[in-house]
Amino acid sequence: MTAGDEGDPVREAGEAAATLRERYDELTRIEERIADLGRDRIETAADAYRRAHRVLDQYEEDAVGTGDFGSYVQFRGEFGEAVDADDDALAADAFAAADEAVDKRRLSESDFAAAREALEPAGEYVDLLAARDEALDEYRAARKAAREARKALDARLDELREVADMADADLDADVDRLREPIEAYNDAVREAFEEFYKTASARELFSFLDRADGTPFVDADVPPTDLREYVAEYDAGEEPLPTLLEYADYSNSKLEHYVDDPGALRTAVAVHRTYIERLDAEPLTLDWPPAGGDELAYEIDELIPLVSRVAGDETVATLRSIRELARDEEYERLRRAAAVRDALDGSELDLLKRGVIHDRVREAERTLSVAEDVLAETKRE
Repeated sequence: MTAGDEGDPVREAGEAAATLRERYDELTRIEERIADLGRDRIETAADAYRRAHRVLDQYEEDAVGTGDFGSYVQFRGEFGEAVDADDDALAADAFAAADEAVDKRRLSESDFAAAREALEPAGEYVDLLAARDEALDEYRAARKAAREARKALDARLDELREVADMADADLDADVDRLREPIEAYNDAVREAFEEFYKTASARELFSFLDRADGTPFVDADVPPTDLREYVAEYDAGEEPLPTLLEYADYSNSKLEHYVDDPGALRTAVAVHRTYIERLDAEPLTLDWPPAGGDELAYEIDELIPLVSRVAGDETVATLRSIRELARDEEYERLRRAAAVRDALDGSELDLLKRGVIHDRVREAERTLSVAEDVLAETKRE
């Protein structure tokens, strides 16, 4: 399962919901102020403010002092038009004061500065629109983050419920009673099969694989048809598979000393190198954690005659001892503990050991409910 509380989805979903609520409330506050003042009136004032500043910036250099009189005249006309506002318009006084600051026959830099200062009250409406755009962007980002956090929390809650379902496991059970013989058997059968693979003829190995494939619990990897037919029909089939692979690397002149038909060997063996090299004992091994008692006992019943062909008596005896454990009344308790320990990471096991897993489930459920409520309440049309 996932890594416990690292990057805790419960905490993150709660924080994301709180942030979304804050961003929504801030956006609502700004939009309410805009609605109270009138969106069109605000935009008109903001547009006038921007136009007035553009005119000031464009003509300041040419219209001051004894500069170009034509520029002065053009400036006065364009600036007067930019700040021409109705008496009931927002920042009407500011526009009038700015116009008055430059209503002179001769202008100086200080007059332009005075005009800009007079316009500042109107600049608040530019700032208000910018604040609304920024608040909307922050709201959208917060909503996206809250949705993603809610999704992560939903997945985490499923995990926590799975952990809670494992609270019946006896985590103090001595699972080594199962682990040690299973690991000992798996190691032994791997070693025995490797030796069998290296020394048995390819025919004998394929016969073994056919028999293994006929048992429901053993998933043997049977040979491709053309390779099987070559091994059955040619004398080279009496050689072990590693030897056939070695032959496939020989030159034709050298290979003629070892097999009757070099071409047939190359066609059947070389093209199946990957299959031959990946054959191993895994179909004969036992899983960890192990299967249920009845299933494991049936599996071992099928494995014993197979393993007896490739491994010694000690390995078979170990396999029989595991079957006895599978039939023991303590087996399910040990297997359940092994399965839980294998499925959970350290932090999740700690939740079980401390007996707080159900508290964590309830906390996650409460936070998920809050997150969903906030997402529903802060939805915009």
